[in-house]
Amino acid sequence: VNAWRKRVSQDEGLIVVLQFEVSLFLYRFSCSSEGQPCDCTPQMKSANDLVRQKDQKLLHLQAEVKKLQRQLKAEEMAADGQPLPTIYAITPTYTRLVQKAELVRLAQTFLHVKKFHWIVVEDAANRSKLVADLLAQSGLSYTHLSLPTPTIYKLKESDPNWLKPRGVEQRNLGIQWLRENRELSEEAVVYFADDDNTYSLKLFDEMRWTKHVSVWPVGLVGGLRFERPLVENGKVVGFYTAWKPNRPFPMDMAGFAVALQLLLANREARFDINAERGYLESSLLQSLVSIEELEPKADNCNMVLVWHTRTEKPKMKQEDMLQKEGKGSDARIEV
Repeated sequence: VNAWRKRVSQDEGLIVVLQFEVSLFLYRFSCSSEGQPCDCTPQMKSANDLVRQKDQKLLHLQAEVKKLQRQLKAEEMAADGQPLPTIYAITPTYTRLVQKAELVRLAQTFLHVKKFHWIVVEDAANRSKLVADLLAQSGLSYTHLSLPTPTIYKLKESDPNWLKPRGVEQRNLGIQWLRENRELSEEAVVYFADDDNTYSLKLFDEMRWTKHVSVWPVGLVGGLRFERPLVENGKVVGFYTAWKPNRPFPMDMAGFAVALQLLLANREARFDINAERGYLESSLLQSLVSIEELEPKADNCNMVLVWHTRTEKPKMKQEDMLQKEGKGSDARIEV
């Protein structure tokens, strides 16, 4: 539809016809004012031919639009004719050298996911131009929010990543936006998609039909090749993990998705910023579901479809040296 609108808006043919008709009117007026006969039949025929051509082209474009609308509607339906539930992915993000690279990678993955809405929440007082421009150009359906993490909960430059939970207030703001802007009747699923992970497209097919909370393995996490729920007879009975296995839900943030209806129905459910290390996921899930109610996906949790890859922090020694010499890279070039 957007392509059709662009083609019509850029079509100068109609403007040419109007310019011709105005010129023809002025020519006839000039002839009559000088008392000369005016035979405009050839010009009128040419103008009519142009109008007919433009009408035919518009009819053709309208037919193409209807065809695209039918295709789009078909893509949003499951094989059994049921409408596909929407996937809402909440992604906290913060300003750093690799931020744009991370978000571009995610956006280009998410473009391949049907009925998808991306909620990007910046850890900042205001939304940045970098993220706003990236989202506007992404081609995705999205919501752009921002909220700064309170200073007492922020990591210092020298702190290890695990010292304090990150993205907590931003995820909670994403949940709040859903509660304020979506209805309990909507069939949808909510996923917390951090910007430093790698996602297989199959993962989104697995999570789309979540009824309560669906779960699956996560690769390269917890000091292991993978962590995963343990499944017997289609039910989760425990978890394969090495670190604090007695946690209520010893899972990574990337290892579960929540039905929107469940999240909206439990309006107090949220991540606890004061949760003990490793208990952040449990702080949300404990108020939503029991282990017995978890829905194992990805071949009964035998298939890894998401990886906690984490981009290496760039080393800027040369950049810092050139900056001190007044020869630093052009700050106007966005990285």
